[in-house]
This record gives sequence, C-alpha cells and structure tokens, in this order.
Amino acid sequence: MKILKALQKDAILTDLTSQDKDGIIRELAAPVARIAGVDFQELVGVLMERERLGSTGIGMGIAIPHGKINGIDSLIMGFGIHRKGVDFDTLDGRPACLFFLLVTSENCSGLHLQALARIARMLKNEMFKNKLLQARTPDDVIAVIQPEDEEF
Repeated sequence: MKILKALQKDAILTDLTSQDKDGIIRELAAPVARIAGVDFQELVGVLMERERLGSTGIGMGIAIPHGKINGIDSLIMGFGIHRKGVDFDTLDGRPACLFFLLVTSENCSGLHLQALARIARMLKNEMFKNKLLQARTPDDVIAVIQPEDEEF
C-alpha cells in the first residue's frame, strides 16, 4: 500500500500550532474533511470517539489518529508536524511531533489496518523519522516519503 496514494499535498501541514490533542485533531481533520467531501464536525467526532477508546499516540513522538466514516470510498490521509510537540496521551508519555491521520469508510477494515501497519513500520526507522521532522514544506514531506513508498 502506497502512502502517497492516500496522502494529498493539501493535507500535509508542516507547522501545526494547536497546543492540545483536540486542537491537533481539528487542524489535521480540516483538509482531510474537505478532500473527502465529508462533514468536518462529523469527522472530528469520529476521531475523538476513537481517542476515547484509547489514545492513538503510539509513543516515540508519534501519533496516528484514525477513524472510519461513511461517505468515502478509499483511504484518505493527513500528515502534520508540530515543532515543539504536544501532549497526546502517548504510550511513553512523551509529546507527539509527527501525526498521520487516517480515515477510511466503515467497510474498509483491511485497508485501514494495512495503512496503520505500514506507517508504524516506516516510523520505526529513526533516519526516516528525523527527515520528516526536518521537513519544512509539503513538498519536503513528499520527498521524504517517496523513496520509502517506492520500496513497498
């Protein structure tokens, strides 16, 4: 599964400014809702409901908020960088700086899980993670992801 098939340039935010989990989710959800053609408030509600089940902050400075919503027919991703890090209730208690937001339809569990696994695998590579942290523009982010995407 190719990340750049699901991640559009318009959904890459390299300077997130919110100071809490709710704000970060709202920032990330805005372009994704627009791209997906779904209601922003509904998408935020789905993502926040998932957070209530357990934090999607996986640790090591990473969070992967995700959810399922009707009305879309494929996987859509958002990506964001917060330069200082935000408390995201991560498993290791460290602030999250890198965020991948994933949204799929209710009946796409397989695609959803594939994407989560792929992103988690990519982010275990410290060099890859550091390059993402240094990205300043959406084009920089795409340039970092593209070689990793080619390998798969």
